[in-house]
Amino acid sequence: MKNNIFVGMEETCEPPEWFDNVKPFLEKVLEKLKLDHWEVSVMFCNDGFIRNLNSQYRNIDSPTDVLSFEGGDEYADDEGIVWYAAGDIVISIDTLLTNCTEFAVTLNEELKRLLVHGILHLNGMDHSDNSPEQEMLIFQEKLLKEMENETIVKE
Repeated sequence: MKNNIFVGMEETCEPPEWFDNVKPFLEKVLEKLKLDHWEVSVMFCNDGFIRNLNSQYRNIDSPTDVLSFEGGDEYADDEGIVWYAAGDIVISIDTLLTNCTEFAVTLNEELKRLLVHGILHLNGMDHSDNSPEQEMLIFQEKLLKEMENETIVKE
C-alpha cells in the first residue's frame, strides 16, 4: 500500500522528540484499515490555535484535542495514479498532555488514540457524543487494542 502522509507543526510550536514517529504509525493504521493511495496531513499545534479553528468551524469557543477536516477529492498525479485527498487532522499538544493526566493514560496511548480518531473521521465515521457505546468509538478502541504494541512515544 502506498499513501502520502504529511506531518507538520504550527509555526509557534517546537516539534516534540516523538514527532518523526507519527508518520510510520499512521502508515500502519492506513494499512490495517486497507486504505490505499490516501493523502493525509496532520498538524500539531497549541490550544490557542485549535481553539480558533474550533470556534470558526464548529462554533465552540474552547480548545479541543483533535479536529478532522474531510477532503474527499480524487486527483491523478503526473504518472496517472489516482490519489484520494482524505483531509487534514489537527491535534493540540496542550490538550493531548491534559488528556493524559485526566484519563490516566500514557502519552503514547493518548497520541495513538487521537491519531486513529482523526483517521476514522476522515474515513467517514462519526459519533454523536463521546459515550463508549458509540459504534465509531468501539471500533477505535478495537483497532487501538490490535495496535497496542506500536510505539510513537518512548516512555
